[in-house]
Amino acid sequence: MNADETIMPAPPQDPVTEPWWQATRERRLLLQHCASCERVQYPPRSVCTACVATELGWQEAAGIGEIDAWTVVRRSPGPGFDPPYVLARVRLAEGPVLLTTLPGSGPYRCGQPVALTWRPLSDGRRLPVFAPLE
Repeated sequence: MNADETIMPAPPQDPVTEPWWQATRERRLLLQHCASCERVQYPPRSVCTACVATELGWQEAAGIGEIDAWTVVRRSPGPGFDPPYVLARVRLAEGPVLLTTLPGSGPYRCGQPVALTWRPLSDGRRLPVFAPLE
C-alpha cells in the first residue's frame, strides 16, 4: 500500500481544529475566514495570519486547486507512509496552500489542476488529498 491507500493513525485535534476535523468526517474541507480583513487561511489557527484578529469563521472550500510544487518521497517518515509517494503543495482556488499527497508517482507539473478527494484515518476522520483533474 502507498500513502494514498493506507489508513493512518489519527493525528490529535484541539479546540481550534475541532470544527475542521469534524467537517472532514462529512468530506467537507473548511477554510478559516477572517471577519476583519476578509483573508482566507489554512491551516486553522486561533488568530488571523494577516491582521491578528480573533474573529474567525469557517467557509467550505470548492475542492479544486493546482499543483504549486511536488516531489517524490523515498523514505518513510513513519507509519502509514510506504514510499515512494508524492508529496505536493496545492494552491486552492480560494488562495491558501495545503501540503498533501498525490496518487501514484507522477509525473506531475506545476500549475496542473487537481481536485479534492479523501484519505481515511483510523477514527473516522479524513485527510484531504488531491488527484489530477481528468
